[in-house]
Amino acid sequence: MNSLSQELNQIIGQSNGQIMAMLSKVGQQLFFPKGILSQSAEAKEKAHRINATIGIAKEEGHTMCFGSIMDNLQGIRPSASLTYAPSFGLPALRQRWQEELYVKNPSLAGKSISLPVVTCGITHAISIFSDVWVDPGDVVLLPDMMWGNYNMILGVRKGATVQTYSFLNAQNGFNLEALEAAVAKVAKEKKKVIALLNFPQNPTGYTVSKKEAEGIVRILTQAAVNGSHVLAVLDDAYFGLFYEEETLKESLFAKLCGQHSNLLAIKLDGATKENFVWGLRVGFITYGFACNGDPKPVYEALEKKTAGCVRGNISNAAHLSQTIVLQSMRDPRYESEKKEKFEILKSRAVKVKAVLADKKYNSAWDVYPFNSGYFMCLKLKTVEAEPLRVHLLNRYGVGLIALGKHDLRVAFSCIDEDQVQELFDTILKGVHDLEAGA
Repeated sequence: MNSLSQELNQIIGQSNGQIMAMLSKVGQQLFFPKGILSQSAEAKEKAHRINATIGIAKEEGHTMCFGSIMDNLQGIRPSASLTYAPSFGLPALRQRWQEELYVKNPSLAGKSISLPVVTCGITHAISIFSDVWVDPGDVVLLPDMMWGNYNMILGVRKGATVQTYSFLNAQNGFNLEALEAAVAKVAKEKKKVIALLNFPQNPTGYTVSKKEAEGIVRILTQAAVNGSHVLAVLDDAYFGLFYEEETLKESLFAKLCGQHSNLLAIKLDGATKENFVWGLRVGFITYGFACNGDPKPVYEALEKKTAGCVRGNISNAAHLSQTIVLQSMRDPRYESEKKEKFEILKSRAVKVKAVLADKKYNSAWDVYPFNSGYFMCLKLKTVEAEPLRVHLLNRYGVGLIALGKHDLRVAFSCIDEDQVQELFDTILKGVHDLEAGA
């Protein structure tokens, strides 16, 4: 094992041996390399005459570039867009994102968390998380209604066992009993419990209530108290898009941080959906835990291991994307822009609920509960989802996502409010067509 990884492991183990035990075999061996990176950093500070360490091209002291590129990047210098960013991410962006986490999550007040490490979108954040914390054969708990790419990342690529539990109970709320039973089963069989929770949820658009959130925290904390090593992983891709009063308005990460030394909370989020910059691919990984003494050295060690994983995977997230996101967050218009777009999406969700309240749809489908995010789902009663999807596409030019045998996902995020009535009326037509054998 590299001496740098041994040093990081010692720092983590001395402060919280339970976290050390949660790391995957890869995670235990990860480190952030010195070598060329540290020598370049020293040269940047001291090589005032000639610096021949940087793996980029320069001319006359400036970043070499094409005019045909820079003409499309007005107002952003080549050094802030074309050069490599640190594998940790831009320091100013990491700091700003952390500051916003405290603002958006009041339950973090007085708690210590890591500086976020920047990833190339949240999908990449999930992949990096799996490298650092998941071994082949580990069990990852997920609800039966989930984003399909979890299977690819955790099951296919990492070799973990994705174990599901029923997402909704008979009252159409979050199924705390099913989660509790699933956690107890894994805790009995293995020392390590990994629970991945996604709110607002894809595909249902459901976020837990404050009371349900308290139940989740109780279940995961009790497992930690009972001696299991608990990784509570929060995929907060659609964070902030909460449309109803009773829904939890902050991340479960904030509630879980510091609950017990056996519990590590990991927040995966990003500008992707929060700031409507899907293609810029800017995500973050943030850690929160309980420890005796100063947590800063442990957080720095975890950040180095995580950044080392990014370094060995894609080197770094795009400098240009990070600069654009940071400049937007510093812009005086930022808060008002976020509020404006939130209100548009909320208005669409309200319209969807109003339209679906019409009893004419009752014989065709049930509506899964939704209160947040981008999506909602229909549970079809008389026809199957895939034949209906294909029929709607071919006959009416309407595109939807079929999930399983009877579930249909609607992304109301990408349709205008005045299209909502037409959309569901067309789906109903399609159901009647198939019922009639058309």
